[in-house]
Amino acid sequence: MKKLTLIIALALTTAAYAQQNLSFGQGQQLVSPEVNSNNTVTFRMSAPGAQKVQITGDFLTQVIETQFGTFETQGTVDMIKDEKGTWTYTSDVLKPELYTYNMIVDGVKITDPLNVYTIRDINNLFNIFIVGGDRADLYKVNKVEHGTVSKVWYDCPTEGIKRRCTVYTPAGYENSGKKYPVLYLLHGIGGDENAWSELGRATQILDNLIAQGKAEPMIVVMTNGNISEEAAPGETSKGFAVPTMSLPKTMDGYFENAFPDVIKFVESTYRVKADKAHRAIAGLSMGGFHSLYISINNPDTFDYIGLFSAAVDQQQNGGLQTVYENRDQKIDNLFAKNPKLFWIGIGKTDFLYSNNTALRGVLDSKKHKYTYMETEGGHIWRNWRIYLSEFVPLLFK
Repeated sequence: MKKLTLIIALALTTAAYAQQNLSFGQGQQLVSPEVNSNNTVTFRMSAPGAQKVQITGDFLTQVIETQFGTFETQGTVDMIKDEKGTWTYTSDVLKPELYTYNMIVDGVKITDPLNVYTIRDINNLFNIFIVGGDRADLYKVNKVEHGTVSKVWYDCPTEGIKRRCTVYTPAGYENSGKKYPVLYLLHGIGGDENAWSELGRATQILDNLIAQGKAEPMIVVMTNGNISEEAAPGETSKGFAVPTMSLPKTMDGYFENAFPDVIKFVESTYRVKADKAHRAIAGLSMGGFHSLYISINNPDTFDYIGLFSAAVDQQQNGGLQTVYENRDQKIDNLFAKNPKLFWIGIGKTDFLYSNNTALRGVLDSKKHKYTYMETEGGHIWRNWRIYLSEFVPLLFK
């Protein structure tokens, strides 16, 4: 009986301690982050024993100059400790956007214990929050009709493995009986088939643009651009492998060579309009690189091409170099087929800015028409969400 009483007492003490850690002031619950009415954001942490607590996030962006060019990096600020051991920091006024952040406690980077909303980017885990308004409202789950998101396995005979992609079908697809156009949406190096739906908020962007009548209902196929991998880390036969950017066969022609397997699967599985006028391809960074070479090696396949901060001319040595040979002649062949849209977006401080400028120089010299968007910032998801929300309304018109 004494042992049971002790266990109950310990349980009650632990519960009371947890509740104490979640409160401040007069019975108020500790909240972090708290988006204030003036678009500042307050962060809090109860850590009485900590010597130093900091915030680092993409809303604290710093621009640095190096011998390799101009880059953006996340800044870090100190939080302030009160007499109860609660650490607090309130940001400057933030523009509407989806933001990521971490806390640093005595030199150790952690996620915010009071914010259950996290997201993985390669091998980093961040908390997220949204400051609403303007374009950022596209990134929210709003009260509109929603599409369906599926994780789908398909045969890739070119590589001799089964692989996975994420497929978005628009609201009403299941019962409409209609055929739809398809956007193939590709991620950057280190990413996977989850990247665009999670970090890129692609499904929310599509739901909201379609509901507003600004985009045609379409199927979106988000592939895994790492052709040696079955699927996202932790969701394959490799088990809980550590996510890494150092994967084989990423930008050496093998993914481009196997891409027809994806198209064949999609067009035999879904109700699609299987012609050039109803196919689009776009991607960020490595995915922009892939989109460029897939489209120019298959000039009769896509009428809409989008390059978001594309890693132009970053191919690896070895592999299937025929994919990358005669690039400019292949570009001429593509434009001879009169694509309806060739779209380029890049940030002013993106480390790939000069590569994209050189590509535009080639297009300009040949008088090939394209649409160009230049934004503030660098090689960041904030820009890629903007590019997707600008690109999608232009498709299949």
